[in-house]
Amino acid sequence: MKPFKSLTYTSPQTGPRLIVLGAVHGNELAGTRGIERVMAELDSGALQLACGSVTFVPITNPLAYEKQQRAGDRNLNRNLCPTEEPHEFEDLIANWLCPLLAQHDVLLDLHSFQSPGQPFAMVGPLNNDGPLEPFKFAHEEEALAVRLGVGRLVDGWLSTYAHGVEVRLARMPASASRAERLSADARYGVGTTEYMRAQGGYAITLECGQHDDPQGPEVAYRAIHNTLAHLGISSEVAPPAAAESVEALHIYEVIDRLDAEDSFSRTWASFDVLKAGDIIGRRANGEVLVAECDGYILFPNSKALPGHEWFYLARATDRFRA
Repeated sequence: MKPFKSLTYTSPQTGPRLIVLGAVHGNELAGTRGIERVMAELDSGALQLACGSVTFVPITNPLAYEKQQRAGDRNLNRNLCPTEEPHEFEDLIANWLCPLLAQHDVLLDLHSFQSPGQPFAMVGPLNNDGPLEPFKFAHEEEALAVRLGVGRLVDGWLSTYAHGVEVRLARMPASASRAERLSADARYGVGTTEYMRAQGGYAITLECGQHDDPQGPEVAYRAIHNTLAHLGISSEVAPPAAAESVEALHIYEVIDRLDAEDSFSRTWASFDVLKAGDIIGRRANGEVLVAECDGYILFPNSKALPGHEWFYLARATDRFRA
């Protein structure tokens, strides 16, 4: 097993501290390849720092990367927090990664996805002092998100997940397994970006496209460059301009699979459009799941295990409209 590895480039001048992650999921390599390309430029002097620092973690989950699959023992991007009693390999990663994240101001976490589709970014909540995800850097996060080079932004993750947990808890039997109990804890929705915000920073997840899309590493590479320039860390002459328009969506509901025989009405892909009345799927007991309003389906998972997220629903928002 390879050791955990990070590499930090630091300017003599103080400034923002950025951390960039690749391969949080071991079969998502666009970020790893983009990071390797930027590191080569820093090593050769083709790219130089003006201030601050940037830390790269090209392979965040070495076990999953070695297996060439999404997870090693479990999904690293769920229930991310240090623990005194590690059960899975991802707990050991968390004990190393979480303190590293806390040493930085900004996180760019690079991912990819299974189905065909265009790249998109996931951002955090509006500023708030609520109990779930208090936050004070929404403006800074939004300013970075619109400069990453993608045209679609999504928010609402943790609040929707927490509501889904309430529903899941209500139907959970007393004999539930440890894995089932974890999935019914709102903290299970906490991944890298949520943890970063809890430590006083801000963070964006960038989904660089389909896993095997040859353009994915280029999306990651461009986003790293744009982030470095926008934060003033690199000495590139022109910082990136904000996108003139973006498609903004808000996740508002998660639907769990309850039975292995629950089935979709068709093969859905993330961001497929839903019209009110569209049949999304059917439960094993015959219940028909219908879209209650116009919107979109996100992250449909035909292989979801019973008791876990099956798909999410989203609708358009004007949050990022100038």
